[in-house]
This record gives sequence, C-alpha cells and structure tokens, in this order.
Amino acid sequence: MTNEQDGKVVEYLLKVLVVGDLGVGKTSIIQRYVNGLFDREYKATIGVDFAYKLIPISKDKVVRLQLWDIAGQERYGNMTRVYYREAFGAMIVFDLSRPNTLDSVRKWKADIDAKVRLPDAKQTPIPVILLANKCDMVKNSINPAQLDAFCKENSIVKWFETSAKENINVEESCTHLVKTILEIESQVQPGPQHQGNELNLEEDKKSDGCSC
Repeated sequence: MTNEQDGKVVEYLLKVLVVGDLGVGKTSIIQRYVNGLFDREYKATIGVDFAYKLIPISKDKVVRLQLWDIAGQERYGNMTRVYYREAFGAMIVFDLSRPNTLDSVRKWKADIDAKVRLPDAKQTPIPVILLANKCDMVKNSINPAQLDAFCKENSIVKWFETSAKENINVEESCTHLVKTILEIESQVQPGPQHQGNELNLEEDKKSDGCSC
C-alpha cells in the first residue's frame, strides 16, 4: 500500500478505546501519552472525548492513533455500542488505590466483547490490555502472578503498572497495544459479511500531518 514512486507517506487510522470506572485516571493517561502533560485538577469526562497521536512506523508509513476516552459511567448506558464501533483495540484502566475498580474490569471486558469485534471471518475479539494505574500512590500493591492469572482468565493480552503523574509505562503500554493490533491486522482476513467497513487501519489519502 506504500507508494514509493511519488514519495507519499501512507497513513493509517487506528481507533483505540480507553475505558474503566470513574476516576481511575483514563484522561490523565491519554494526556500524558499524547501531550506529555499531567493535570492535578480532576475533571470528569462527560460521554466521550477524543485525542490523536501520530506514530511513525517507518519512513513512509505512519499510524494516526485515535484514542476514545469513554466516561466511567457509560458502561451502564446504551451508548457504548455506538462509541465502540470500528475500534481495533482497547485499554481498560483500574486504580491501584481503589481495589474495587479491578472488580469492574471483567464487566468492561465483557461489554467490549459483546459490542465490538474485528472485521475478520472469525469475528475475533479486539485485543485489550490492562493498566494498573496510580502506582505512584500505592507501593508494592501488585501481585504479578495474580494479575497474570487474571489477564489469562479474561483474555487480556497483557497488564502494565502505570502512573500518569510520574509517567511510568504510559508510552510502553500504548506502544505494545499498537504493535499487537498491527500484528493481528497482518494476519486476519476480512469476513464475507463485512460491508464496506474495511479494517479501520484504512489508508488515509491525506498526508498533511496530524490534526492535533
């Protein structure tokens, strides 16, 4: 899909969901990853918000990452089916200082699996990673074996201990998810009933840079 003759840069649009209970730090993680900033003043997301990041893959190929910041209360509404549409990966965030938010991860994962699938013949679930956020607030609170087992049990690709405040594993976790999606995309075949909604890593004909 790369046109080397005219030197154009091929861009791909990749939609990723960022979900989790209210106040777990979803917006802070996105702001740290996209803008390198951390805001101490908490502002609850209403409905859904968006952020963009341009990620170079090679000299002639980039990913335009579209992050959908889903409000914590939305899991109890009917709009998530609309928000999830055409997503190709997700991050579920929980708060290490509030253990009950880990209990909600199963419900978020079930909600995602029920409402969005990859557009392949097998309707494969989208890849999901788990972010154990605010590790700067709670030291030595993670049992790695327990979270490994939790991820295996719930078909979660991998977990990361993160802190938006201290910028711990934010870049690494997002990069891992993007690479996982690209690896899956290279292997899947579009399903026969997939009508026009081709893999959302579709070529972007515009090459004028990121709009963020």
